[in-house]
Amino acid sequence: MTHTRLLALAALTATATLMTYNAVVSAGPEPAGDTPAVIDSRYQKPSDDELRKRLTTLQYDVTQHEATERAFDNEYWDNKEPGIYVDIVSGEPLFSSTHKFKSGTGWPSFTQPIRSGVINEHTDTRFFMKRTELKSSIAQSHLGHVFSDGPQPTGLRYCINSASLRFIAKDDLEKEGYGAFLELFK
Repeated sequence: MTHTRLLALAALTATATLMTYNAVVSAGPEPAGDTPAVIDSRYQKPSDDELRKRLTTLQYDVTQHEATERAFDNEYWDNKEPGIYVDIVSGEPLFSSTHKFKSGTGWPSFTQPIRSGVINEHTDTRFFMKRTELKSSIAQSHLGHVFSDGPQPTGLRYCINSASLRFIAKDDLEKEGYGAFLELFK
């Protein structure tokens, strides 16, 4: 992604964040094109006290303190069911099984987010290397990292911690309030 495009995306994300609590929009997939999704006010980050009560220690450490779960020893690395993956903290839709692929890394891997605007990218220089960290746009939950060694059409590998996600099976999308995403599976 070019520097200019990153700056434009950051400006759009900041604008959308300011509008978050004033607008209610559809949680469904965005229309075709490269327009970032507007943030849905139904998805919010709970207080730290609420997160500590609701999340497991691993989920809390991964999402709030940028920990990493063990490869091949996590809930979704080998999940093949159709459905979507949402932020364990806010419920914001992040990824679809239609973009999931077997990367051999031991973590769930995707070629792209469910729609643009739901992931923020940050430079991560920990562990003596430069990587691109991924955080959810609403709750700022640490998700994982993106690498440029993925399959086409994007060439990207969004390598995500299962502990930062909640999976909603295709058959449960309607009852869980994510019915607009059923169109991804037609």
